[in-house]
Amino acid sequence: MGHGGNGIDELMADHREVEEMFARIQAMTGGGRQLRDVVDEVTIELVRHTVAEEQYLYPAVREHIQGGDRLADKEIAGHGRVEEILKRLENTRTDDPRMSPLLQLLMDEVAAHVQDEENNLFPMLRRACTAEQLDDLGGKIRRAKSMAPTRPHPAAPDTPGAGKLLAPDIGLVDRARDFVTGRGKS
Repeated sequence: MGHGGNGIDELMADHREVEEMFARIQAMTGGGRQLRDVVDEVTIELVRHTVAEEQYLYPAVREHIQGGDRLADKEIAGHGRVEEILKRLENTRTDDPRMSPLLQLLMDEVAAHVQDEENNLFPMLRRACTAEQLDDLGGKIRRAKSMAPTRPHPAAPDTPGAGKLLAPDIGLVDRARDFVTGRGKS
């Protein structure tokens, strides 16, 4: 979390980090505590990333890209699917036969999202925004990730205003729960 650089570079670094976590999951044999720890890491990163995109990236897309409302709405719908999968994973034991198909579903959904953003959305945003605007976006994204929730909340509002208002409070509760349980410390 918090890689530095402009907003697009920050989000692309997040994408690489999640891909590396997915590779670790795919290389594992069996489940147990090790798998749960990596699934928790992926969940924490994806939830923070999603919150930051919904609070700052998609409003920038709406503002700066022609047809940005349609693009942002499509990406937010994808986030909803990912959050639902993450919630199901959170409630699934690593030895449950549903774990592997859920992880594959998550990896497929995230891969499609990353490909779409990196091949379509990010190039359009780079052309539409100044370097200063993208740097400002990077700072906002890093701040949002530092205060974001760490657990999926699929029922939470995904509008930027509500997200900016609720995310810090939900994030505080999630981080307190993580501290008490040791989640995300591996």
